[in-house]
Amino acid sequence: MLSSKVINESHGQDSSYFLGWQEYEKNPFDETLNPSGIVQMGLAENQLSFDLIESWLDDHPEVLGLKKNEESVFKHLALFQDYHGLPAFKDAMAKFMEKIRGSKVKFNTNKMVLTAGSTSANETLMFCLANPGDAFLIPAPYYPGFDRDLKWRTGVEIVPIHCVSSNGYKITKEALDEAYERAHKLNLNVKGVLITNPSNPLGTSTTRDELDLLLTFTSAKKIHMVSDEIYSGTVFDSPEFTSVLEVAKDKNMDLDEKIHVVYSLSKDLGLPGFRVGLIYSNNENVVSAATKMSSFGLISSQTQHLLANLLSDERFTTKYLEVNRKRLRERRDRLVSGLKKAGIGCLKSNGGLFCWVDLRHLLKSNTFEAEHSLWTKIVCEVGLNISPGSSCHSDEPGWFRVCFANMSDQTLEVAMDRVHGFVEAMVMNTNLGKQKRTMWDSRRRSLINKWVSKLSSVQCESER
Repeated sequence: MLSSKVINESHGQDSSYFLGWQEYEKNPFDETLNPSGIVQMGLAENQLSFDLIESWLDDHPEVLGLKKNEESVFKHLALFQDYHGLPAFKDAMAKFMEKIRGSKVKFNTNKMVLTAGSTSANETLMFCLANPGDAFLIPAPYYPGFDRDLKWRTGVEIVPIHCVSSNGYKITKEALDEAYERAHKLNLNVKGVLITNPSNPLGTSTTRDELDLLLTFTSAKKIHMVSDEIYSGTVFDSPEFTSVLEVAKDKNMDLDEKIHVVYSLSKDLGLPGFRVGLIYSNNENVVSAATKMSSFGLISSQTQHLLANLLSDERFTTKYLEVNRKRLRERRDRLVSGLKKAGIGCLKSNGGLFCWVDLRHLLKSNTFEAEHSLWTKIVCEVGLNISPGSSCHSDEPGWFRVCFANMSDQTLEVAMDRVHGFVEAMVMNTNLGKQKRTMWDSRRRSLINKWVSKLSSVQCESER
């Protein structure tokens, strides 16, 4: 006999977001080995600035050689490390996070819990803040992985805060109130609100007004406020990134024990394989419990040693953030321009590694069934793995998340060529269909006129 966790399907990985990945893995694109394969545009990974990190590593071989001041630190790193983490690494992380936030926020390393990536950080927070059956409100559309990361092992429920394209998906008081009331009608105890800032999948940073609204709301309801700021260093356009901690400070809530931040180096430094994340909280009980839980997913001491040295290099981190933002902006612009040439628009974005793309005009009907049909065609026939809005819990069919930073310039060109060809074929088929319908309509009108003429003739003869 197996546990119910194993045999049921509450893992959330049966959505089209994960199914698209499965199709890609069966037939991955390679410029040389498999040029007709599926291009991965469903992976929010930053590969645009690896050269900067690799260059730094070339200049600092002693770090990879596990040496400090020409003496080996291998034995020190190889032996047992407690789960509080290396002080040098936590100090470096705090300074890096402060730099991203323009030094408007300070981080106390005693309030920091290291985790194996943001996935672990978010799940650990759910274990600390809620019981099975409790709920968190999350602005939708939201990252599809949350259905697994936040719910599967914790038993916590997600209630979407419905945001709409007509106002640029801004979080409103009406939407917050509606989600809160809907949760209570479902007999769910709301324990907090969780946001991703900048938003995944929208690629937009949460405004100061929205953050103020969220803190006012959560404070009034006496519930938790969790801000996943994993993309904070990717903001490349105005408005600039504003952390929830900055707004909390302005509202004299900077010591509020119900405000928590999640961060990771997976997106800003493009190091998801290093599994580096953290929780930052003013709540001593949360920090204590989360630290104990972190023993189930620690960051290796070797990784901490390497990154402590890299992040402590102020000159490098300043250059890296500047160059990386410039490259992300240029890549976003290339994607948006390529899609525009194909007659496709996007939500205006200013951060992240993706765009929220509007394909509503290509739907056969305004339904999620039509969206699924279009998505299937794009993945299986066009050879592009993109994420449909339905997998992100979008209320409006026809929107798709398209990632742009995990590929070379040449691969992006291949993807844009495929998009152009696909749209042209659809337009041609539509026009051909219209032409056929026009010919039939003309023929039908001719037949109807003849029938009317005959009927009129018959009627006239009978009247005589």
